[in-house]
Amino acid sequence: MSAPSVEFLTSPRLGLAGVRHAFFTRRGGVSTGIYAGLNLGRGSGDDPAAVSENQARAAAALGLPPEALSIAYQVHSAVVHATDRPFGEARPEGDGVATGTPGVLCGALAADCAPVLMADPAARVVAAVHAGWRGALSGVLEAGVAAMTALGARPDRIVAVVGPCIGPGSYEVGPEFRDQVVAEAPASAAYFAAGDGDRLRFDLPAYALARLARAGVDQAEWIGADTYADADRFYSNRRALHRGEPDFGRLLSAITLA
Repeated sequence: MSAPSVEFLTSPRLGLAGVRHAFFTRRGGVSTGIYAGLNLGRGSGDDPAAVSENQARAAAALGLPPEALSIAYQVHSAVVHATDRPFGEARPEGDGVATGTPGVLCGALAADCAPVLMADPAARVVAAVHAGWRGALSGVLEAGVAAMTALGARPDRIVAVVGPCIGPGSYEVGPEFRDQVVAEAPASAAYFAAGDGDRLRFDLPAYALARLARAGVDQAEWIGADTYADADRFYSNRRALHRGEPDFGRLLSAITLA
């Protein structure tokens, strides 16, 4: 789906009454060079004026001013903040935002990590969570569900969608990575497949869905877009590293109550 100036993906699962959401691609922004497109990351080395314009375009696509955009200062933690007002420039450290207040645009930035948007339409509570493997392993998705529950949501009513992230065919890891993940839960061995030599392929979206299921959220899916494999539509940390590029843009996934 597209809105004026920007492109974004949506999920039928989140096509809920009173809820608006978007998984933005990199298309439609004003950034240039290695950030070309809709770079939403203030933590990147991009021109701050370009990022501000990109944020305004993304917020406008969901019918809100840029001041509504609320993104935590992401640190690969298991911290999710509940708020009844937009963050503005005062971004608290953490990796998720939950709200029951219309006009707050909950956002998560990613460039291979898994952004997860969640909603309980009956309770009118939504959340956006940034789940890299470290955050997912430490429980950020469960923390997102807990933050929503504290606002009146119920896990069995929550609908969750994992947005564009590095796909299972692209995410190569070493045996020490597998050991760390499996040590937390032996059943997580199911999310690894053989690669070249001692390398393994890790299915991050399936792992994120499993962590959501642990928290009681069964109405969940991956949107199916691999950030590493599609350079035209998505930024990718790992692709930038493999190309020898010094930095990379960040994609925004966002959700709000209408």
